Amino acid sequence: MDARIGLGYDIHRLAAGRPFVLGGVVLPHAKGPLGHSDGDVLIHAVIDALLGAAGRGDIGALFPDTDPRFKGVSSLRLLDDVMAVLKKRRLRVRHVDVVVVAERPKIGPHAEAIKAVLGPRLGIPPDRLGIKAKTNEGLGPIGRGQAVACWAVALLVPSPRRKK
Repeated sequence: MDARIGLGYDIHRLAAGRPFVLGGVVLPHAKGPLGHSDGDVLIHAVIDALLGAAGRGDIGALFPDTDPRFKGVSSLRLLDDVMAVLKKRRLRVRHVDVVVVAERPKIGPHAEAIKAVLGPRLGIPPDRLGIKAKTNEGLGPIGRGQAVACWAVALLVPSPRRKK
């Protein structure tokens, strides 16, 4: 089995008046991630992990923040595009694990909703999608509530060959 592992990371400043989108789910909070797209750090980190495992660079290479087509776009759409790239390369997702780092909002209560959105898009059941949350213990911009970050790791395996 030719398993491939990729690591992804993303961080965004938080700004008032923006929705807090995480894993395709809008969480209640006064601030949201600032970004060219919807700023969904979880999906961005997952995309980088998937692309890394596939040997395809990073999110900025496929979806540059200088391209107006991606202004305000849902990161779920970007993930769908990446899944099409994996399918074309005959790769499928076996497991994804993420760690979200934020002081607020609390992420744990929303983990199952995030799994319900991402699992089907990734083609994996909930027990193959790990969602964990940590705080930064009041340290740095994340600890001061000025930013949110996410680490992700993805395991890809070859898609089964179709019988002729």
